[in-house]
Amino acid sequence: MSRESGAEEPAHVIVLRTQGAPARGVLRGRMPRKREEGEVEGVPTTRVSVVRAAPFGSHDEAEAWLGELRGSKGALEEEAARGASALNRFLRAHRAAAADPWGRDVSPEHALVVRVGHGDGDLVAEGRYSVAYELPRKAKSSRKREDLAPAERLAAIVGGREEQLACEELVLRARADVDAGRPREAALQARIALEAVLAELDEPPEADRAAVGAAANEALERDPSPELQQAVGKAVAAMETALRRRRLRSQL
Repeated sequence: MSRESGAEEPAHVIVLRTQGAPARGVLRGRMPRKREEGEVEGVPTTRVSVVRAAPFGSHDEAEAWLGELRGSKGALEEEAARGASALNRFLRAHRAAAADPWGRDVSPEHALVVRVGHGDGDLVAEGRYSVAYELPRKAKSSRKREDLAPAERLAAIVGGREEQLACEELVLRARADVDAGRPREAALQARIALEAVLAELDEPPEADRAAVGAAANEALERDPSPELQQAVGKAVAAMETALRRRRLRSQL
């Protein structure tokens, strides 16, 4: 069961199933084994079902809900994003509970398959539905096409022809926190990212440094106010724009 902080009733039931590969360590012994070639190992696939904790009143009600999603442009994608947000709250808690810094957030764009549907609770937990629709896979569209293609820039960075700035990683972390709805982490990360951007870029972003600082100060104790959260989001977008301009100049 997953519930929002301070909420009395749970919002979702999150069910994870891992399948498709043998468990690591089974029948492998404790000593390294000599190999003559690198064989491709099977990898596990994890199926995650994010199920509403409050059931529909009837099959007709569930059908009406799904039909409304299908009839509204982008609504199925928004529902998938809400499911990913619930899963990311779970993963955030897992990182803290397991002290695992390598656990990462997920997004529908990175999933092998994304489905939105309804059915009996036990069946849905096993990946079976009364009715479900599979969303088409989409490439991430936030990157402007005039940007250097990721593969080309990757080659430039690892080949030593282009410098990777510390602020690039920090801004990405701030964006992840903003999009995941983590206002405290977003404010704190944005302040660090903004200081790095101001130090590393010749052209400063159009960001409200004072507002970001105020949001970070509030974040030490509680969620920043909605106005400061909005300022943090704008600052992150401004930093992304400044970094994009830098990449474009490097191509000239």
